[in-house]
Amino acid sequence: MTSVRSLAQGSIAVGLVVLGLKYAAYHLTGSVALLSDAIESIVNVVTAIVALLAITLSAKPADDEHPYGHHKAEYFSAVLEGVLIVLAAILILREAYAGYLEPRKLDAPWLGLAMNGAATLINAGWAWLLIRQGRERRSPALTADGRHLLTDVISSIGVLGGVGVAALSGIAILDPILAALVALNILWAGWGLMKESLSGLMDEAIAPATLVSIKQIISSHADGAIEAHDLRTRRAGSMTFIDFHLVVAGSTTVSAAHDICDKLETAIRQEIGEALITIHVEPDDKAKHSGIVVL
Repeated sequence: MTSVRSLAQGSIAVGLVVLGLKYAAYHLTGSVALLSDAIESIVNVVTAIVALLAITLSAKPADDEHPYGHHKAEYFSAVLEGVLIVLAAILILREAYAGYLEPRKLDAPWLGLAMNGAATLINAGWAWLLIRQGRERRSPALTADGRHLLTDVISSIGVLGGVGVAALSGIAILDPILAALVALNILWAGWGLMKESLSGLMDEAIAPATLVSIKQIISSHADGAIEAHDLRTRRAGSMTFIDFHLVVAGSTTVSAAHDICDKLETAIRQEIGEALITIHVEPDDKAKHSGIVVL
């Protein structure tokens, strides 16, 4: 978790550097499109701060009021990030409309584009790192932050190309039109981010491929059991929750049944990582003759 916190803290520092470069590019050129890029970077800084707070909260151990832990805090962070992206898109559309009504010639466009390009390269490298680390550490907040930065990178590349064309052609109205396109792009990204995060808040089941792996582990590692049924899963941040019923012979001792459960829990965690596993042991007369057959 320390590494996750360090990455979240790094996002704040990187966001401030990128924001400074992009705002300087806008200040030099007066480009509405470059202003839209700078506004999105403001959102990046704010969401990085929110992500750090969410990661810190989610790392708190379970307590009497939250016996299952605080893992879902990261989903709230991702939802808030989506909301802020939408607000940023609205602000950009407002600036684009004003620029459309009064288009202006760009000042020092090439120096501004060079500064914006440097900021884009920094964002691209950091986005790649956040997405990779977020997936490896199963951190929705880091992954959401990285995906948003990747969207920023894509829109920034479009901005660089469009402003370059506007500077070469002298067609000033291309600048606000490009800003509007940037706004629509991040609006779509914000909606996708909120939709994915809400799925986590609604206790969506884990990925089908992971579920298949769990079933295979139960089938091959539950020596001494007969079957398993009513398997349920959900994920909250970095924690996976798994529960199922395990049927054993009626003559099985409590100690033997406990050993089977321990073996299963160890095998499952070795495959999928951190997990809270609940196994309800039942005698053979409760068998449903369905679900997972133990080999």
